[in-house]
Amino acid sequence: MEKVEFEPGKSFKLFSPRLRNTFLWHYHPEYELVYVEADAGIRHVGTHVSNYTHDDLVLIGSNLPHLNFDYKLRSEYHQVVIQMRTDFLGTAIGLAPEFSLIRTLFKNAEYGVAFHGETKRLIAQKLKQLGDLNSFEQLLALIGIFEVLARSNEKTILNDDLTSKDFILKDKIRMGAIYEYIDANYHKRPDVNIVAGKVNLTTPAFCRYFKRQTNMTFTDFVNQYRVERAKNLLMQNNNVTETCYAVGYESLSYFNKVFKGIVGENPSVFKRNL
Repeated sequence: MEKVEFEPGKSFKLFSPRLRNTFLWHYHPEYELVYVEADAGIRHVGTHVSNYTHDDLVLIGSNLPHLNFDYKLRSEYHQVVIQMRTDFLGTAIGLAPEFSLIRTLFKNAEYGVAFHGETKRLIAQKLKQLGDLNSFEQLLALIGIFEVLARSNEKTILNDDLTSKDFILKDKIRMGAIYEYIDANYHKRPDVNIVAGKVNLTTPAFCRYFKRQTNMTFTDFVNQYRVERAKNLLMQNNNVTETCYAVGYESLSYFNKVFKGIVGENPSVFKRNL
């Protein structure tokens, strides 16, 4: 659990972390709004794993585990993070009818919400201006930002349900160790027997446990993780063949098959469409 500290007299924290070399799988009771500008990165929130290009805007609810959005970024990047106390608007958010849409937004944040299109562009501009305001002006601006997000239809709910979140929170250390092993070994040969031993489970018990946590088999999850890393490499102008081997596939035809099964198009088409 990340321990978030606030300045005296403030109900939110505005900062720009730089953790690209740190695998920080974490959670915290505070709500979090993240905006990051980068050529391409990984979005891992709850059991959802995908990639983003150019920039990303995500609202994360209380105690929803997630990976830092700047992990393994290779280019220069800019990030704005706002962490808010769960009661940063006091009782008003639960009582004032004017906050009804924001109340719904925060409820959806429990699943993780990614924003895109004109909404993302507009909010990015507003977030970049927050640093020029005093604390009271920042709070008013934040309320305006959440009102825009609450009214937007340009959003994607990242997790289908909270079942996996509950499991992850009950066993956060074990899941963190599993994700860290996958991240360190996806380009090699991740061995289900080794990772099962690392978390003190038999292989059959681990397979049942992992499927319950993620709604995927270990192999399917590794393939999805590899493909997301492959998309990241393709966006950075690597060719298909070197990307195939870089993410751990020994057969180009099998890589193409897995990639198309997950993305809906083969790697060369994906790269050309960029």
